[in-house]
Amino acid sequence: MIENALGIPILSILILIPLLGAGALFFFPSGQKEAIRSTAFGVALFNFVISLILLFYFDSSTYKMQFVEKAAWIPGIGVEYFLGMDGISLLLVLLTTFTSAIAILASWSAIDERVKEYMIHLMILEAGMIGVFVALDMILFFVFWEIGLIPMFFLIGVWGGPRKLYANIKFFLYTLFGSVFMLVGILALYYAHGSATGEYTFNLLKLYEVAYPYNLQWWVFLTFFLGFAIKVPVFPFHTWLPDAHVEAPTAGSVILAAVLLKMGTYGFVRFNLPLLADASRAFTPFILVLAVIGIVYGAFLAMAQKDIKKLVAYSSVSHLGAVMAGLFALNQQGIDGGVLQMINHGVSTGGLFLVIGMIYERRHTRLISDFGGIARVMPVYSALVLIIVFSSIGLPGTNGFVGEILILMGLFKTSVTAAVFAATGVILGAAYMLWMTQRVIFGKITRRENLVLKDINAREVLVLLPIIGLILWIGIYPKHFLSLSAASTARIAEIVERNAPKVERAPHAAEAARHAEPHETVHAEAHGGTH
Repeated sequence: MIENALGIPILSILILIPLLGAGALFFFPSGQKEAIRSTAFGVALFNFVISLILLFYFDSSTYKMQFVEKAAWIPGIGVEYFLGMDGISLLLVLLTTFTSAIAILASWSAIDERVKEYMIHLMILEAGMIGVFVALDMILFFVFWEIGLIPMFFLIGVWGGPRKLYANIKFFLYTLFGSVFMLVGILALYYAHGSATGEYTFNLLKLYEVAYPYNLQWWVFLTFFLGFAIKVPVFPFHTWLPDAHVEAPTAGSVILAAVLLKMGTYGFVRFNLPLLADASRAFTPFILVLAVIGIVYGAFLAMAQKDIKKLVAYSSVSHLGAVMAGLFALNQQGIDGGVLQMINHGVSTGGLFLVIGMIYERRHTRLISDFGGIARVMPVYSALVLIIVFSSIGLPGTNGFVGEILILMGLFKTSVTAAVFAATGVILGAAYMLWMTQRVIFGKITRRENLVLKDINAREVLVLLPIIGLILWIGIYPKHFLSLSAASTARIAEIVERNAPKVERAPHAAEAARHAEPHETVHAEAHGGTH
């Protein structure tokens, strides 16, 4: 790992700012809604600006962890307050701070009841999500993971739609079920590391140093798989997602699609691939089968939807199936594409939920059949919707194209069959998105209510312009984004591609561990382990 170039605990600051903002909002009178909204947005915007500082000091030439902060937390059991980031973490932290500010701005007029509590939950959620992406102690990671669950539970349960109770219980139980299995896997690695080296620790970089026996790797892989696959969600664990999206308020849907789902794919990148490389190779055919089923099945389900929000929710199942296929192509092109597509999906699908929320505020319906000819009365809105839709289907010149191409290139090296099915999903995605757009935006106005619709206002344009800017920036010049994570993805690909022998180490003292062969420390090097 690399010394903190800034000399200040900037990662802790990024977590602390929204928490302090939430604490400050607690003392606002509930009736001061405008002041609460302005303060919440100001705090979120300030946190985004602070996160941009990371770009100027980040060294993209190395895969090692940067901006590292470390302090004893529960020394008796080896738990540390240990933060750091590589290029993959950096992209996701920037996505989190960006999306949080956009989500608060988008909620300005949509939420009018219990505004203070709503904003407090959004800010706690932001802190938890940032913590997940920078935690390098596995118990700390688990704590932040659970912190992200609680505010989302209340956002859906209090400010959700008519079926919010059903959707909320389903979301909570699914996620909690996965979390329990993930915790079992974390504890297994803790004791395995202690048996192998004599040191019991949750320090991720130290856990990378041991080559775990395959008979341990495969079942720990499964525990992590359940925890992360439910969050992604991977088929067949996806059934909670459409209900959660449909019932969540707009900001909840945006954050759920843009960031919360990426916690699952990030878990695979940070833990399964580099930590359990042998098991990752062994489970690749199984994961690819689930991924391509998700791609095609999600696309067909999206085609069958009458509700715009549910259509976009099922499109997420398809798109995140593509992300998983890219990650488990187990080569740099696939992993690069998977990581970039995590960001692309956050931008594009987050944008889709924003424009759905805007039209819902005006018509209070999301049924595709209730629209038609919107472009005649809302030309600015329609033009921006088209750009976001084009990015979602991967039109050249937009962000989605770059990620999809890299994923397909990586897949063709691993499995031609999987690549063909994934390409089919791209075609199906274009079909259902264009079908929806044609019926909502174009054609004749068939309903009188649509004749009086007003185009989006300045605030709503301000919400969408950064989304449009990112879509075009990534699509036209993706190098800026790919270069940030390239060193990390290259190192992960090197670990999972190499035909390393499965090393079964019997329990022994730490002294013996210090004389381990070089190949046993490859995982530590991959993520900035100390030398």
